[in-house]
Amino acid sequence: MRNKFLGTGEPGYHPLRKCRTVVAGLRYAVAYDFSVAYKLVLSAVVLVGAFLLRNWVDVVLILLVTGLVLMAELFNSAIEALCDFVEARHNDKIGIIKDIAAAAVGVSIVMWALVIAFEATRIWARL
Repeated sequence: MRNKFLGTGEPGYHPLRKCRTVVAGLRYAVAYDFSVAYKLVLSAVVLVGAFLLRNWVDVVLILLVTGLVLMAELFNSAIEALCDFVEARHNDKIGIIKDIAAAAVGVSIVMWALVIAFEATRIWARL
């Protein structure tokens, strides 16, 4: 796809190519990043319970917080990989950048864990 800011790349927009890129990125993240994989599995288990009990608001809430925590994890992984690519040796400034990215993930994990725990408790009580 052509980069409109840099003027590089191939002209034209290809939605299927974009979808393949998204799926490839998610596949890579799940295969090589355990934190992404276990969040997907745990969310899927709670999501199935909410779906079977027909708690539609709960289903949407679980999807929302899972999407947000996965976005934070993916951004953090990308930032860490980019930092390691730019500077392989220890650098205090890069360490601060990685710490800030990790803090964003930490905040999203706390919110995700609270929602998942709350929803799992509600589902368990209804069984």
